[in-house]
Amino acid sequence: MAQASKSASAYADKPWLKSYPDGVPAEMAAIPYGSLADMVDRCCRKYADRAAYTCMDKTLTYAELDTASKAFGAYLQSLGLEKGDRVALMMPNILQYPVALYGVLRAGMVVVNVNPLYTPRELEHQLNDSGATAIVVLENFAHTLQQVAARTGVKHMIVATMGDLMGLKGHLVNFVVRKVKKMVPAWSLPGHVGFKAALKAGGGKTLAARQLGHDDVAFLQYTGGTTGVSKGATLTHGNVLANVQQNTHWVEVAYAARGKPDQITYLCALPLYHIFALTVNAICGMDQGGHNVLIPNPRDIPGFVKEMAKYKWNFFAGLNTLFNALLNNEDFRNLDFSSVRLVMGGGMAVQKPVADRWKEITGTVIYEGYGLSETSPVATANRFDSPDFTGTIGLPLPSTDIAIRDEDGNDLPLGEVGEICIRGPQVMAGYWNRPDETANVMTPDGYFRSGDMGFMDEAGRTKIVDRKKDMILVSGFNVYPNEVEEVAVSHPGIVEAAAVGVPDEHSGEVVKLFVVRKDASVTEAVVREHCAANLTGYKRPKIIEFRDDLPKTNVGKILRRELR
Repeated sequence: MAQASKSASAYADKPWLKSYPDGVPAEMAAIPYGSLADMVDRCCRKYADRAAYTCMDKTLTYAELDTASKAFGAYLQSLGLEKGDRVALMMPNILQYPVALYGVLRAGMVVVNVNPLYTPRELEHQLNDSGATAIVVLENFAHTLQQVAARTGVKHMIVATMGDLMGLKGHLVNFVVRKVKKMVPAWSLPGHVGFKAALKAGGGKTLAARQLGHDDVAFLQYTGGTTGVSKGATLTHGNVLANVQQNTHWVEVAYAARGKPDQITYLCALPLYHIFALTVNAICGMDQGGHNVLIPNPRDIPGFVKEMAKYKWNFFAGLNTLFNALLNNEDFRNLDFSSVRLVMGGGMAVQKPVADRWKEITGTVIYEGYGLSETSPVATANRFDSPDFTGTIGLPLPSTDIAIRDEDGNDLPLGEVGEICIRGPQVMAGYWNRPDETANVMTPDGYFRSGDMGFMDEAGRTKIVDRKKDMILVSGFNVYPNEVEEVAVSHPGIVEAAAVGVPDEHSGEVVKLFVVRKDASVTEAVVREHCAANLTGYKRPKIIEFRDDLPKTNVGKILRRELR
């Protein structure tokens, strides 16, 4: 039972409260930090002797991270950058990322996270839209920056190499990356500074304290590329710290159920430039004094599994596609999972067949959560003591309200499908320099309109049925691609599937299904028979196309729009 202090009237307005775990408050506690810079200061002192980050067998302690990030922040200040100036970070999961991240925040500046796989066009847009005046880029991606730098306002370019923070081993790493694997295309950025040189220069300077509060901007987190132009979700120090506090309340349920390690070891396979890993791994991880094991390339599944085998890891956040790829690796299936305390799924729907196989092989449940760049990101999560995968996105976190609304903004009763709307202290301040776009997604009563369609059940759990824009309309009936895809992948011979709507003169649209199969014995007839057994007539795919793979974002979400 939840706490007795929660009144019956509260349940009527917020039905999820009756499903809350013991000890989790309806409203989050006061935030203990004045800013993210304050959090970094305190945690680096408190956990000085602990491992903070490990990458390719090289570990930085909190004390070393403290020294390096202070030096980096002082270097940025020495360039003349002021409080509120934007600094872009364009790196995968390597040790330089947290050093730069915390350095920018401690210097009072704003982090602009950039996907290193961006095309020149995408990079140019983001640098100009954010007004970034400095960028830290891994040399592997410097050729992209070279093509657009002159057309942006970037004045300072800091170029990192893979081996920068690895001591003598770093020279060997750089040789292999450049000469053996040929992963660094030729580039030229006149006036650039090396990452190690920047740290050395900053090491001789004092980091000037900047007055920062909860309302100051911490991140411009770009999103919405799928709906047209990419927009910067403006996340304040208060937004992100609130989400840390909310997650802290929620995660204690997992540790109460399965025991809390002296130090939590996080597997960090999702990229830190993505909001999910940024908050859950880099920010919550620091608050907890955790140890993050960075995986620079999780697409290399054999390499990833080798890293997994080295550590007694406790916490892993992933996506459906990543869980699926791991389950298909024999070495992964032979790992020891006894240290695992929590596995979180997000970013896209976790499919039940994948969750069931995960539990069968690892003995652990995948707990789905839900959030967006605009919500810093976590808005809802399943109870971390639940014995089973629920197929829902769970309950709103403390101090978070979820409303299901129709096209006119009216609240819908439990069980009815509408747009999922979110209100809470983690909701962004708005889109950077786009008051019109902000007005489109924020309601007069302070809710963020997510663009996701779903319903809330009697227990207060929300189930997503799909993105508004991905919905397929067949003869007036709504078909949600997630449902079709989940049915398809429940067939043992199908690895992945994606459903889209294609025009049809008779019914407006019909369902087209793209299938990646395990073996050639899965024919079109086999797929049709399987779908016919599990889906009503209008939901069944009329067109089936077999593919070797499906287009995905760098985080692993399937790109339905490309398939369209």
